[in-house]
Amino acid sequence: MIPKMEIYQQILNAKIVAVIRGKDADEAIAVAESAIEGGLKAIELTYTTPNVSRVFDKLADSPALIGAGTVLDAETARHALLHGAEFVVSPNFNPEIAKVCNRYNVPYLPGCMTIKEMVEATEWGCDILKLFPANGFEPSFIGSVNGPLPKVRIMPTGGINIKNMNAWLNAGAVAVGIGSDLTKAYRSSGEQGVTQLVKDYLNELA
Repeated sequence: MIPKMEIYQQILNAKIVAVIRGKDADEAIAVAESAIEGGLKAIELTYTTPNVSRVFDKLADSPALIGAGTVLDAETARHALLHGAEFVVSPNFNPEIAKVCNRYNVPYLPGCMTIKEMVEATEWGCDILKLFPANGFEPSFIGSVNGPLPKVRIMPTGGINIKNMNAWLNAGAVAVGIGSDLTKAYRSSGEQGVTQLVKDYLNELA
């Protein structure tokens, strides 16, 4: 198992986390493998994908970090960790999920929208917070948060695309989550479409 702080650092180094929501396990596997082929180093497999445990098993030996997303309760978090998830992401902060992740010494990246939520999450040991949905905010929001909370590290997700990614990163985001673009690329252009899109994202990085 990779040490917790090393996983956080790998996410910071990657800058982009691919959020994979497949209509089924096969689609999720294809999108994830194509994204990794394109050079992405961090993958979030969401629990909205049917039979997602098969996706975890398939990607077990991947060179990329593999995390679990859309984790809504402690039971799901434990299931993800037992299937090899190296980090856990949720759309909201849940202290019961934080307990499980702390017990297993695995990073927990909860969704937060308010200062109150961010303070509570950091008090539970969350070192990167997901701003979700980011399309309800402007990049300048990060600076507004980092004024009173300079150590809070934010990863916007939801509405991030190749055109606005750098605006968020330049405003202080430590990483961004992308998702729907990858699925659309797969459904329109197959695995090669995903791989090329990922390369375009990486070339665009600030």
